[in-house]
Amino acid sequence: QVQLVESGGGLVQAGGSLRLSCAASGRTFSSCPMGWFRQAPGKEREFVAAISRGGVYTSYADSVKGRFTISRDNAQNTGYLQMISLKPEDTAVYYCAARNGGYGVYATLNSFDTWGQGTQVTVSS
Repeated sequence: QVQLVESGGGLVQAGGSLRLSCAASGRTFSSCPMGWFRQAPGKEREFVAAISRGGVYTSYADSVKGRFTISRDNAQNTGYLQMISLKPEDTAVYYCAARNGGYGVYATLNSFDTWGQGTQVTVSS
């Protein structure tokens, strides 16, 4: 079982940037497709971005396309979410998730079996 720990969240002004990291330990990270999700207060957790196990394929929610970039460094067992041009509506707790196997990209909550504890991102207007 892989364990995930997110970091890099914080308070930023609208238009600013943040890079979230997801450090993985446990089973082989390189065999795990991963994703980023977010949950704003009073709302359901939603898909943000996903990446295949080798990092070749990616997928994004329409709301973040062109502003967010998902990547991973399997040698460092770490995934990343680079966020630019942040908006107040991006404010949420951001979670990284890993899936036990698979060769594609996955965008649904129930595709992933391991979750981090989340990191808060707050964008002020």
